[in-house]
Amino acid sequence: MHAGKAKPQKNGCRSARRRVKENIMPKQKTSKRQWRDGASAASAKTPRAAKRPSERHKDFSREENRAAGKRPSENGTQHANRQRSERSRQASSNNNSRQTSARGRHTDGKPFTNRATAGKRPSENGRREFSDGLLPHENRAPKQRASKAKKLVVRNPNQKIMERAHELKERRSDLSHIEPERLQKVLAASGVGSRREMEEWIAAGLVQVNGKTAGLGDKVTPDDHVTVKGSVIKLKWADRLPRIILYYKQEGEIVSRDDPQGRVSIFDRLPQAASSRWVAIGRLDINTSGLLILTTSGELVQRFAHPSFEVEREYAVRVLGEMTAEQMRELTEEGVMLEDGLAKVERIFEQGGEGANKWYSVVIKEGRNREVRRIFEHFGLTVSRLVRVGFGPIGLPNRLKRGQFYELNPAEVANIVKWADMGLPGGRRRRK
Repeated sequence: MHAGKAKPQKNGCRSARRRVKENIMPKQKTSKRQWRDGASAASAKTPRAAKRPSERHKDFSREENRAAGKRPSENGTQHANRQRSERSRQASSNNNSRQTSARGRHTDGKPFTNRATAGKRPSENGRREFSDGLLPHENRAPKQRASKAKKLVVRNPNQKIMERAHELKERRSDLSHIEPERLQKVLAASGVGSRREMEEWIAAGLVQVNGKTAGLGDKVTPDDHVTVKGSVIKLKWADRLPRIILYYKQEGEIVSRDDPQGRVSIFDRLPQAASSRWVAIGRLDINTSGLLILTTSGELVQRFAHPSFEVEREYAVRVLGEMTAEQMRELTEEGVMLEDGLAKVERIFEQGGEGANKWYSVVIKEGRNREVRRIFEHFGLTVSRLVRVGFGPIGLPNRLKRGQFYELNPAEVANIVKWADMGLPGGRRRRK
């Protein structure tokens, strides 16, 4: 064997060979207690640079992100998107400031004008604003859903009523018995509108008969061709007997077809009238319940609701408190002065009650807004419930429940038409 420098054994571990090559002494084993005692001193002597490469990379990345304005939780894509949005927001603010500074600036002795906003108010720049700052469709509440009203089903009338209804049907089917009628009256009876509205439309030249503009004194027959505002009106002479329904209105319902607040309307609950529309005879406010009459005849509405006919309306009123005999006498004889004029009651009498609440039956001949409530408020009494139980010759049926409706049969309608002195369809009037 040759004498020389000793070589490391080939079968030794790689770490041992590295220690021998670098002349590094192997680590000595230390106990847990020795390690605890020397941990604080060793950490104090260890320089900050003696960290692992991954830790040094984290510190460098954190400092670089802080210098670049990147948030610690953002990656590269999120940081780029945020910077892009900030640049666009800053550009828009700069443009607004330039337009604000340029507004009112004079160029060549003329004020600065923008072609896009020329001739418009400042609030109408691309969008018309209203007093409340909203558009009409934005100012409307969502429409409340209303369930359909149930129809009151009654047993078949007696034989006399059935014969009367059959006779009316035969007379209405014979067009030869119908005499010429005034145009506005026929249009109102056909459900186009009220008679006053028809007179205004005729005076405005919106109604034509056989291709010619109609006048207020014109009369029509079933053979005439009538158009209103360009639309052909089918005058159903064979069905001129109007339809009438009685509806038990509930509290919380309105008597209107259009409501910006989206409240429940009675017209949403009632069935539609074929080739016509329902017209309410009088109105009830949202807190009043009871009898509401609807018909397809504008003339019948005029006969019931116009103040000149003085049709009686009967109400059942529940009041918190009690009226004296002197107050009742004042209402029936002298009346009380309200904001819109003198209000007088035809009849009033007490109907009992429990505790502090008293029921009264009140009959009036006018239909002013909240008239009954204001009459009792005049004496310092509060109306807690108001129900209409009668209107003219029609009373609230006992079998009719809240939210139900009942349609009058032809014989009952004929009695109402006769009471209104409208003349039955197919009947000849006596010449005076």
